[in-house]
Amino acid sequence: MHCRFCNSTQLEHFIDLGNAPASNSFLTAQQLNEPETFFPLNVFTCSNCFLVQVDEYKKSDAIFNNEYVYFSSYSKSWLAHAGNYVDKMTERFKFNETSQVVEIASNDGYLLQYFKQKNIPVLGIEPTANTAKAAEEKGITSLVDFFGVRLAKELTTKGTKADLLLGNNVLAHVPDINDFVAGMKIMLKEQGVITMEFPHLMQLVDNNQFDTIYHEHFSYLSFYTVKQIFEKHQLQLFDVEEIPTHGGSLRIYAKHVEDHTKSISSNVANLLQKEMEKGIVDLKYYTAFQQKAFDIKLNLLQFLLDQKRNGKTVAAYGAAAKGNTLLNYCGIKNDLIDFVVDANPHKQNKFLPASHIPVLNEDQLKTAKPNFVMILPWNLKEEIVLQLNYIREWGGKFVVAIPSLQIID
Repeated sequence: MHCRFCNSTQLEHFIDLGNAPASNSFLTAQQLNEPETFFPLNVFTCSNCFLVQVDEYKKSDAIFNNEYVYFSSYSKSWLAHAGNYVDKMTERFKFNETSQVVEIASNDGYLLQYFKQKNIPVLGIEPTANTAKAAEEKGITSLVDFFGVRLAKELTTKGTKADLLLGNNVLAHVPDINDFVAGMKIMLKEQGVITMEFPHLMQLVDNNQFDTIYHEHFSYLSFYTVKQIFEKHQLQLFDVEEIPTHGGSLRIYAKHVEDHTKSISSNVANLLQKEMEKGIVDLKYYTAFQQKAFDIKLNLLQFLLDQKRNGKTVAAYGAAAKGNTLLNYCGIKNDLIDFVVDANPHKQNKFLPASHIPVLNEDQLKTAKPNFVMILPWNLKEEIVLQLNYIREWGGKFVVAIPSLQIID
């Protein structure tokens, strides 16, 4: 195995989560008695560039197929985040009706709709046809394709280049990160801006967020490593923000190295220093992660077994990819968790991969009145607790497993 950025063969073990299906490969009732395809979920750290990466067992075109079930617009907090981002970018960089905004992995138009409302021209690039269709229904032009050098050249040949080129939670999803960033270099106007948001590796390690590891995420990124990747392709990071989304993410700002119209924020050096003090370039920083995940597994299984012995019922909320990683690593099936509720109708009346826990709509909570509701997308804990506060009427309690087992009365 070679590092997907620097091609080094010096890769050290980070964590092994066993074998599992792709996290968003939900099953129909008819598929429950058919074989499932499992892939190793084994993660490594490059001792040269410190890119944390999963081996590419699951091909991206098999994951992001025409029936991808993740639609961004079903999270109110994520929509609010997108709206705030659009306001901030428009104010800071003065985008207007003469600008061109391009989003890579634009999903169902959850973000570009806010630029469109400001009469700023937009283009979405989205490999999943069903989510792109939902964006088109919002009036957002969407290309169904994977982004990289090939597509960037095709678009620029047609005269399309970006004043703002953005991607939220896509940088970690690309198997060929060099081709992806090289494509952005081609696609960006001379004084254009790139922003990318992605979960911060430092938060993953410090807060035991092993459930954010799944086949769709090929890379787990520190600012230190991302800076190297962009610089290799003649792009310079001129600002960075630490933001709370997905349990702690980074929003990076990049420009052409040749663009001298933007000053380098002190945030760049400050975050690099912060990562260095944590030990981001020391392999010792990565070696204890397997045991941390195992401790969470033991505690969660003990909790669920105790409830089963005591005649208590446990349901879950949020059929998120991170939830599938947690459940499958812990070996949890539908004998310990009765069902999972999700607001996304594209997931309802299906079954989670491997665990075969049924996905139902929220009405089932009010009917079944479980003693505990386990929140799988813990990054949306506050939003979900507020939404489901009525479970307290029958004495129900919330549970989260990450970063440690917590019962919320």
